[in-house]
Amino acid sequence: MKIGIDFGTSYSAAAAVIDGAVRTVAFGEERQFRTTVYFPEAVPDPSQFELTDALEAEVDALVRSARAQQTRAASEALAARREQAARLPADQRDTALALISAPVQRSETDLRRDAVRAVRRQWLEQQVREARASAASLQNAVYGEDAVEAYLSEGFGNLVQSPKSMLGYQLAPHVRQTIVGIAGYILEHIRLSASQQLGANVRSAVLGRPVQFRSSLGAAGGDQALAILTEAAAGAGFDEVEFLEEPVAAALGYHAQSAHRHRTLVVDIGGGTTDITLAEVGGAQAPVVLGSWGIARGGVDVDLSLSLSRFMPLFGKGATRVPAHHFVEAATVHDVVRQRDFQRRDAYREVDAPFGPRLIALQQTGNTTRLSRAVESTKIVLSSASDSRAELDYIERGLSLASSADDLAQAADPFLGYLTELLAEVGAQIGEPPAAVFLTGGMSRAPYVREAVRRCFPQAKQVAGDASLGVVSGLAFAAARAS
Repeated sequence: MKIGIDFGTSYSAAAAVIDGAVRTVAFGEERQFRTTVYFPEAVPDPSQFELTDALEAEVDALVRSARAQQTRAASEALAARREQAARLPADQRDTALALISAPVQRSETDLRRDAVRAVRRQWLEQQVREARASAASLQNAVYGEDAVEAYLSEGFGNLVQSPKSMLGYQLAPHVRQTIVGIAGYILEHIRLSASQQLGANVRSAVLGRPVQFRSSLGAAGGDQALAILTEAAAGAGFDEVEFLEEPVAAALGYHAQSAHRHRTLVVDIGGGTTDITLAEVGGAQAPVVLGSWGIARGGVDVDLSLSLSRFMPLFGKGATRVPAHHFVEAATVHDVVRQRDFQRRDAYREVDAPFGPRLIALQQTGNTTRLSRAVESTKIVLSSASDSRAELDYIERGLSLASSADDLAQAADPFLGYLTELLAEVGAQIGEPPAAVFLTGGMSRAPYVREAVRRCFPQAKQVAGDASLGVVSGLAFAAARAS
């Protein structure tokens, strides 16, 4: 059986066409899950280190090696100094030789202390490797909202959010392999869930892809992203995968519910990208794709903007000398490297209260994730209400933040600028306005997004598709046609 998979920046879903109807795969009680995975990796406790007989033997070996190296270095240094003295005039030679002293030798205590430190460090590294090996299994991994809750509850381990957003960036070889593995775990979770619920061994899939991946490598970033997903899918047990642009998939889904032939503009706005497709859909004829456009901007950009403009001032942004990029690191929860850089910084003890203590609290395990959830919740509430309040007791007792719809509008303005520019470009290229604009993707729910689309295409009928499942439904139809 072949299924459609929407591997999204924020949420993922899967579906298949059964007896002519789309059947979505359930993940718990939901038809999609947050694209997040938690590996409950045990953190080694340095206090558990003990010098066993085997480790004591390693210490002795290191001491002997260090002692021999020290003796050899001392002999070589003395020989070199005598050789230098021998080159001096005869009347200076005796004086120079008399001044030569033996190099300072480190004591046995110092040599043993350094050896114990080396063995302890090796022990810790081995503990980490063993923890990773035991945790890096599908049985121990937790997905979606449950992954976030488990991470916050346990207070240790690895939480990876939105791995799709990293696929197109420059990656060191070991980081690339890690991303392949994480994407593979998620795709295997989807494959096994689909196989169980659909009663078939799922081995083939059509995966959605954006028109343009988020990337630091230009077009090469897109090629890299597809290569990573292909490798991850193979590791997840898929024998065959093909890719379909997400707005094209949404057009296929919209075509299935359209009785009359017409030109429509499919606007798919997700967490990481905004994609547009112009297509002729509806009626008995097959849909025809006329063009596609896309930008690497989406809901996470609004989240980041809202976090920096409203939440980070509580931590000293604009009021301290803390570099601006520290706040970006704290707010970018889907970037593992930036998160690690922020959490390892030891630069806030000298920052005046209340900002220094708040930054230190934000560095504690799970708190950037909690703050990110508060930002996302604020964005969602303010999309339909005039005000919102976020409680931040995990940072400081009694700390909270009130925000208004105007605050969200200000934070969303940069993204709306990119969206409007893209819509204007599309409008100029297609000439005749479309009869309808079909909106899908999580961000399509936002009233300010719909208003921006309406301003650009005022004469087109605006159709609100299923914001969560519009793309995966089309991918399911594509998979059924390709089976």
